[in-house]
Amino acid sequence: MTLRSILIHPDPRLKKVCDPVPDLSDELRTLADDMLQTMYDAPGIGLAAPQVGVTRRLIVLDCVRDGEGEPRPLVMFNPEVIAESEESSVYEEGCLSIPEQYAEVERPAEVTVRWMDRNGMEQQEDFDGLWATCVQHEIDHLDGVLFIDYLKPLRRQMITRKMQKLKREMARG
Repeated sequence: MTLRSILIHPDPRLKKVCDPVPDLSDELRTLADDMLQTMYDAPGIGLAAPQVGVTRRLIVLDCVRDGEGEPRPLVMFNPEVIAESEESSVYEEGCLSIPEQYAEVERPAEVTVRWMDRNGMEQQEDFDGLWATCVQHEIDHLDGVLFIDYLKPLRRQMITRKMQKLKREMARG
């Protein structure tokens, strides 16, 4: 497995709508494995393919925190929310592409998601709590939406300026 570089906002690749995965290949399975390794290393609880510069509908997630149980890595090709609760919840979200920045985002509290697993089998599951927030956050990435897009313009601009400054500092080494 290879660690992939995570794109930092603003980057035009993070705002693109991703292409569906027509059928699985060993290359895509390797990408999924690399993404899981990159996510765990970051450390994070979710990662979407556009965050590593690949515009395909693929996300990985694992919301089991250290010491709270066995890891439960999920690989989802072409994930889609097919049902959501009327009830909403608010979580403080962060993003590996927007490091050190957090904000409260309101989303449906429960969602039903359908996807294709790494073996090409269709899966469907109900998610709630942190899992529901995470899967919605990652699916948003596939549509070119970042968590800061839910914020008021002034706050979004402030975070974007911080990320531009961070990228300049990183470029200088």
